[in-house]
Amino acid sequence: MTICLGISGNIAAGKSTLTALLSQKLGWEAFYEAVADNPYLADFYKDMRQWSFHSQIFFLAHRARQHLNIVRQKQSVIQDRTIYEDSEVFARNLYQQGLMDEHDYWSYRELYEVLIDLLPPPDLIVYLRASVLTLRRRLSLRDRRIEHELSDEYLQKLNDLYDEWASSFQLCPVLTICADEIDFVQGPDHLDRLAAEIRIALAHAKAR
Repeated sequence: MTICLGISGNIAAGKSTLTALLSQKLGWEAFYEAVADNPYLADFYKDMRQWSFHSQIFFLAHRARQHLNIVRQKQSVIQDRTIYEDSEVFARNLYQQGLMDEHDYWSYRELYEVLIDLLPPPDLIVYLRASVLTLRRRLSLRDRRIEHELSDEYLQKLNDLYDEWASSFQLCPVLTICADEIDFVQGPDHLDRLAAEIRIALAHAKAR
């Protein structure tokens, strides 16, 4: 039986690290988000209002193509960030903050909703919930200079939208993990416990 597991969470919550470690532990194929491939990202961080629509459309198109590729896999997979977060968290935040034009937002939203109707959801989403303090500490360790300029207010707003989305998401079960209290790299036992929780959640999901 093939499984599709989505790993969700704010910027620097630990999604890519967890995706890699779980992929190795479980022997599942990993799919990562194309942050470095987004040609609009540097411009977006300099002028979010000007480039928000372009950047979000790129991510949506990439995520939809990746989602289709995942659905066609013959083996179990782990996805680093899902298509749902692009719209429900990041695009919504840009719109609410006045950084995306209303016409652009609703055009984007309509395209997103069409895609969601066509794409089967994952079997389970693991939501890594991290405080702004944890996110800021992890951002300081990453070699992504443009991310260092993100404000605490911006990160907190994303956290609020993530919490709202995770608590109301209905397409598949969501397993929420407090990422402030877990260290997958330095604490292998943490990874073992989480893998066990995921297996239990997947068994419950399959039994629904």
